[in-house]
Amino acid sequence: MLDPRERKILSAFNRPGALALVDLGDTADVRGIVTSLAERGWILSAAQPDTYELAEDGRLQLAGPRDVTIYSRPGCHLCEEAKSQIAPLLAEFGATLMEINIDKDAILRARYDYDVPVIFLGARKAAKHRVDLAQFRRQLRDAVRE
Repeated sequence: MLDPRERKILSAFNRPGALALVDLGDTADVRGIVTSLAERGWILSAAQPDTYELAEDGRLQLAGPRDVTIYSRPGCHLCEEAKSQIAPLLAEFGATLMEINIDKDAILRARYDYDVPVIFLGARKAAKHRVDLAQFRRQLRDAVRE
């Protein structure tokens, strides 16, 4: 769980490219929060010293309760099936979908290589391989209450 200061700093990274500590007001407090976010794997060191970028796990932490992420790969028939199954529910609940190709990220490929599709609702894993539509509907319905 993110406290408000952590969320504010993590949100600053939610843009393309890297961000330097100096851009955040390089104080001991900011350094401590950035170190903590990096230790959790939510931001990653970039090429330049004291520069970081948002990691996929960090993006998930910033996701709203009805932001749906599907980790998939091209040519995956289970992924295509899952996307077509959940599409009506996404429209019904006003949820947004972000599709992430795991083959473009070595960390995600190592994590999900044999498990796609993996579907997250906000920062929580909601399904993998196949989607139980009744359960997914309940998760979407209850998402704003959490």
